[in-house]
Amino acid sequence: MVFTDLDGTLIDHTTYEWAPALPALTTLRDMSAGLVLASSKTAAEIGSLRQKIGAEDWPAIVENGAGLLPPGERSVGEAGQYASVRTALDSLPRDLRRLFCGFGDVTPAQVAQMTGLALEDAILAQDRGFSEPGQWSGTSSQKDAFLAALAEHGVTAQQGGRFLTLSFGRNKVDQMRLITGTYRPQHTIALGDAPNDIAMLENADIGIIIANPAHPPLPKLKTEAAGRIIRTTHAGPVGWNLAIRDALDRLEL
Repeated sequence: MVFTDLDGTLIDHTTYEWAPALPALTTLRDMSAGLVLASSKTAAEIGSLRQKIGAEDWPAIVENGAGLLPPGERSVGEAGQYASVRTALDSLPRDLRRLFCGFGDVTPAQVAQMTGLALEDAILAQDRGFSEPGQWSGTSSQKDAFLAALAEHGVTAQQGGRFLTLSFGRNKVDQMRLITGTYRPQHTIALGDAPNDIAMLENADIGIIIANPAHPPLPKLKTEAAGRIIRTTHAGPVGWNLAIRDALDRLEL
């Protein structure tokens, strides 16, 4: 079973293309391997993409692990958690609140500008159920105060490749453990490029860090010395494609 981040990993950081990964995706499908998309994207975004990739038979981890999208579904129901995250955010002192610009603070056109998404995709990115991504514009000490104030409301934060995402907990590895407990795969492979992927990478039999020139490389990980973490030289879906083929060879599959 393969758990993969999307932006900067399976999907190119700039162009949002994933076609270069088609050979490896076809191999996984032909061998009936599980393919679990794990992203900061919403259920609305992933539901459409999952169908195009051909992974509808498997669950997807949405909004950085704050939610889980069942196989074949396109939505996760009501957005009560998202509304509560926004309420907690808006209750913060103004001097801290103004330093975080979330998706709920701007128009679809502005989300498109922040992300590089097409306008119709930006609208799907705002259809949130569990978490609020946004851009931080303050100092590191202000950020510490911001996170401490949110923690009083039970809200935690995860740093992705582009955005700081706020939620009431649960992350990609929490959902990964839930899924592996259900499906009991013989082997697990995880791929990612950002800090919010680290726990998922370290909990797989083989973790693959996809090179992403758009941001600094991840630090040396706990299981890297034991050979369970691989780093690619190629970025995005090109690196993803090569890494999956190499991992399958390594597992003699």
